[in-house]
Amino acid sequence: MSSIFRPDPRRRATLRWGGALAAMLVLQSIALAAVFWVLANGSHRRSIEHALADDCTFFALTPGEERPEELREKLTRDIHRDRFLGLFDAQGRLIAGNVGRLPPSVPPGASFVADVAPTELPGKRSDQARITVCAMPDGTRLLAGVDLDDTEEALRLVWRSLLLGLAPGLAMALIFGLVAGRRAARQVDTVRQLTERIIAGDLGERLPVAARPDSFGLLCADINAMLDRLQQLVGEVRGVGDDIAHQIRTPLTRLRARLDRGLRDARTPGDFAAVSDSALADVDVLLGIVGALLRLRELGDHARRSRFAPVELAQLIDDACDLYRPIAEDRGLTLTCAIAPVPVIEGDASLLMEAVTNMIDNAIKYGPPRGVIRVSLGMAGEAIGVSVADEGEGVPPAERPLVTQRFYRARSDVAGVGLGLSLVKAVADLHGAQLRFADQGSAVSLIWPLRTEAPRSA
Repeated sequence: MSSIFRPDPRRRATLRWGGALAAMLVLQSIALAAVFWVLANGSHRRSIEHALADDCTFFALTPGEERPEELREKLTRDIHRDRFLGLFDAQGRLIAGNVGRLPPSVPPGASFVADVAPTELPGKRSDQARITVCAMPDGTRLLAGVDLDDTEEALRLVWRSLLLGLAPGLAMALIFGLVAGRRAARQVDTVRQLTERIIAGDLGERLPVAARPDSFGLLCADINAMLDRLQQLVGEVRGVGDDIAHQIRTPLTRLRARLDRGLRDARTPGDFAAVSDSALADVDVLLGIVGALLRLRELGDHARRSRFAPVELAQLIDDACDLYRPIAEDRGLTLTCAIAPVPVIEGDASLLMEAVTNMIDNAIKYGPPRGVIRVSLGMAGEAIGVSVADEGEGVPPAERPLVTQRFYRARSDVAGVGLGLSLVKAVADLHGAQLRFADQGSAVSLIWPLRTEAPRSA
């Protein structure tokens, strides 16, 4: 029974979002109205004070005997009868003007609001005005003022206009805040539901993205791209796990069978030594697989960027050729190297050597007998290129996306575990290079764009 009256969390979130946004818009509207009111009131006051200051300046510059006449002319030109002017002697007696007496106290400042006694407004003995009292050079004092009745009416009109404009503005702010808050809460709820499904194991879910996305739509597109990458990585991890189990199971099965048969059939120390040598060879294969996987993981984590240093590719390629030339000759192959001067790059020399030797090793394994293997280093347009080619047909175009995957083997009649090109690809990615296959032939190349330093981010 109590669950019926329990508030929905999504409804509470909508009210919080909408209430916060509506309150912000309401406060903004009130602040704008207050600023407008202050500016309007201050502008009217400044215009009055400017007029009063002009009167004081004018009469201060007017000769004393002409001031009464000038004062009466100003009052005659005041057709709206909203001006107060009074000239008083040192004892406060009226000399000329439409004000009966000076205020009992004159506060310091440019102007002040006080009651005046008009002498030319029938039926009025007192009126409120903004006035100023200024001293004349001959000791007389001038009272200049402006009736506030019209000013107050104008300000009341401004105030009523603000209220009339503010009321629908506040209503619109409340409506817009609630609608926008509801929309925002719905969008957040969509992301929350997606994350719940992903946590449950459904990695195929994606957020909807409009044809012309707004900011939230762009965020959804980025989240979808992140999920695509996550799904790809999870798939690779699952596939790698299956491949590891398959690749290791075969050597382990062979190792167990050899040990079992050898232990049963061995009769002499030489027989036992042969069984041990065979077992050690299988263990070495297993260790090679594990070592290669560890190197691939290290490269995938970009943990070796801190070891980057300037690398002379010409010297590195020359060392790789010297290392593999005897191996190629033992198999009846000719290894040639064409090395041109290239700029120094930033990288890990040991990893680059491993990548190049893997490329040469593949050419030795898969190239035709008594063929020629060509290793070249030079400029490839606006980039540095390292190429290894044999005289075979190379990797078919359909298999090129597959040969860089772990444990993929194009030919089962050649020894190996299918990690060589995977490691080359990982080293290339770490160094900001590209692994390319020739359109025709068997050339495999590493291409570095010309730059002075390696990439800093993954």
